[in-house]
Amino acid sequence: MEFNWSPEDIEHRREIREFLDEELPDNWEEISQHGPGGDSQAAFSRQFCGRMAEKGWLTQHWPGEYGGRDCEPWRHSIVGEEMWAIGEPRGSQYMNVNWIGPAIMHYGTQAQKQLHLPKISAGDVLWCQGFSEPEAGSDLAALRTRAERIGDNYVINGSKIWTSYCNHADYIFLLVRTDPSSSRQQGISVLLVPMDTPGIEVREIPSVVGERYFHEVFFTDVTVPASVLLGEENNGWGVVNYALQFERIGAARYARAAVTLDRLAEVAAERGMLDDPIVVDRLGEARALCEAARVLVYKVIDLRAKDQPPTADTQLARVLSTTCDNAIGRLALEIFGPESREYASYADNNFRLAMTAGVAVGATEVQLNLIAARFLKLPRE
Repeated sequence: MEFNWSPEDIEHRREIREFLDEELPDNWEEISQHGPGGDSQAAFSRQFCGRMAEKGWLTQHWPGEYGGRDCEPWRHSIVGEEMWAIGEPRGSQYMNVNWIGPAIMHYGTQAQKQLHLPKISAGDVLWCQGFSEPEAGSDLAALRTRAERIGDNYVINGSKIWTSYCNHADYIFLLVRTDPSSSRQQGISVLLVPMDTPGIEVREIPSVVGERYFHEVFFTDVTVPASVLLGEENNGWGVVNYALQFERIGAARYARAAVTLDRLAEVAAERGMLDDPIVVDRLGEARALCEAARVLVYKVIDLRAKDQPPTADTQLARVLSTTCDNAIGRLALEIFGPESREYASYADNNFRLAMTAGVAVGATEVQLNLIAARFLKLPRE
């Protein structure tokens, strides 16, 4: 297998880094410390993504007919690595270009494509995902939020929890149950719902992770036209699985973890900690985890570039990515010692943001179950 980047890809990475040096404000580290859900980062992402779109970089991996440049998935992975390494200035829009847009391309009506894809490609819209529920969590098949078909409309009642970015979102990619007699994966549908629809209420959930990170979303007699249905009614499970294959490796957490690890190694050297073989061993183990996650993600991207169906390698890559993120978050606490106790310090921020890695887009435990079933072929009890 050839692991070297092409000269064109190397040049593109250089261009992106120069662009980031020019576009990111002097206080970017302060803006990004609360993650993509922070108020300041959400506001910044709109103008930043607009500038990326002007250069043709935001959705360059999309087909040209939808505002892209027909680039291979590898080009998009370069963008993701550079963005996540610096703190993800695209904010929640990384979801738009990574899996929401492709899901609409694959399952959407012509009207839905015309409405949503130009906005995403222009960097002019924020989305959130309405998946988890109070009594369902990462078990998406247990969702209870109902959407009743009444004439040409759906009437939605229920709630979602742990929803990120919804406080600034224009639309929500919403999972609902449209067949009240169904259970598990049956009878689920996906609706593309404007967040300013009457009857939607957003409440922030205070957390140790940071401001504006988690929310509850309540739907009380929310009425939307049936035209917001993505794909076929009651067959939304296929839509979700298609989208999640993109999302589970959409966040290049290993790239940010590697940058953090470099800084930790510098701090350890400055403090004379590299004389301790245990510290050296921990740093080496963390580096190995970053590289393992990167290679596994590349394997998934290679399958996508060759237009092959997704495999359990997606789950393997996801688990390794969250593992390296958490390992380096814990290592930061050890390297910085008592300084880590200061709220919003470098180590504290990295540890708190790493905490989200194991629950986003399906908890690590869910990914391990999928690996057991799809990769190891273990029997279910």
